Amino acid sequence: MSLETYDDIRDAVAKLCANFPGDYWRKLDREMAYPTEFVGALTKAGWLAALIPEEYGGAGLPLSAGAAILEEIHKSGANAGACHAQMYTMGTLLRHGSEEQKQQYLPGIADGSLRLQAFGVTEPTSGTDTGALKTTAKLDGDDYVINGQKIWTSRAEHSDLMILLARTTPLGAGLKKTQGLSVLLVDMRQAVGNGLTIRPIRTMMNHATTEVFFDNLRVPAVNLIGEEGKGFRYILSGMNSERILIASECIGDAKWLIEKSVAYANERNVFGRAIGQNQGVQFPIARAYANMRAAELMVREALRLYEAGENPGAEANMAKMLAADASNEAANAAVQTHGGFGFAEDYDVERKFRETRLYQVAPISTNLILSYLSEHVLGLPRSY
Repeated sequence: MSLETYDDIRDAVAKLCANFPGDYWRKLDREMAYPTEFVGALTKAGWLAALIPEEYGGAGLPLSAGAAILEEIHKSGANAGACHAQMYTMGTLLRHGSEEQKQQYLPGIADGSLRLQAFGVTEPTSGTDTGALKTTAKLDGDDYVINGQKIWTSRAEHSDLMILLARTTPLGAGLKKTQGLSVLLVDMRQAVGNGLTIRPIRTMMNHATTEVFFDNLRVPAVNLIGEEGKGFRYILSGMNSERILIASECIGDAKWLIEKSVAYANERNVFGRAIGQNQGVQFPIARAYANMRAAELMVREALRLYEAGENPGAEANMAKMLAADASNEAANAAVQTHGGFGFAEDYDVERKFRETRLYQVAPISTNLILSYLSEHVLGLPRSY
């Protein structure tokens, strides 16, 4: 099975991104502001609905098309972090929601009248130990009453809906930590001010992330996705697609950074010649390129397996790790190539350096991927 290259899609996305050049992103960065116009343009063009089936108003394209869209956004110097979650967060609803829920929400998500960007999983005391989360959802009549806190809930201020993972069955009675968790769809338009509070977190890059507090928030029981107590499995089922899509963004970042480095190394003259003639400048760029291409092949392999209906946990994890490493290496090479100008705002290199550094940590840290490979692929003892 060979994957499409989606050249037409890439060209169209690149043309859209050309309307949002570096100065657009620099202004947002200074103000720590959300790229409303950019997200609106992507929505209007239908790119954020690419993976939603046609019967619900989307394009019904495979994951590889979504990967091409996100890669091209980042290859253009833009950042899809403000909206990429809509591609994979809606998958929980699509895969595990009832037909009534899909009919109610997916068409609105497809046409942009509903925004599903928020993913409430991580908590301050649990981090990536999802089974240790403490947010509770207790059934009271026709509602679940939710209490607790989430952190790093990105885009919560710019989302109408949230996919929320909460504990519906207390630990005990022989339950594993990952049992007794359920997924609820929270309508944030009704929830904010009625038991839901959002507090922005300022970070080293413009990423619109928040912490969210639940204080007796009532959510209709009909908003339960799938069966009660099986939420951890539902969330896990979307992790492969999330990691593959994020890896694609990293590939795009690496390509942009390498292109910037090559252009600057060719035009910058010191001691009477282009700095790109020096092996000390050439080699880091060439190595970053080689590692980017290797990571790109792993992304393609993960996509191939995913679209063949397999469960490419190892490949998705390796794709994310290798692509994040490749973009981080390309960012380091770009800063070094540009010298002092690598730190200058106008060159956009320092912005991309900060943006792509995130993916060593999120949505899963490199160390957790290494632990997964050690245990589940190599058969080494569990380390945590």
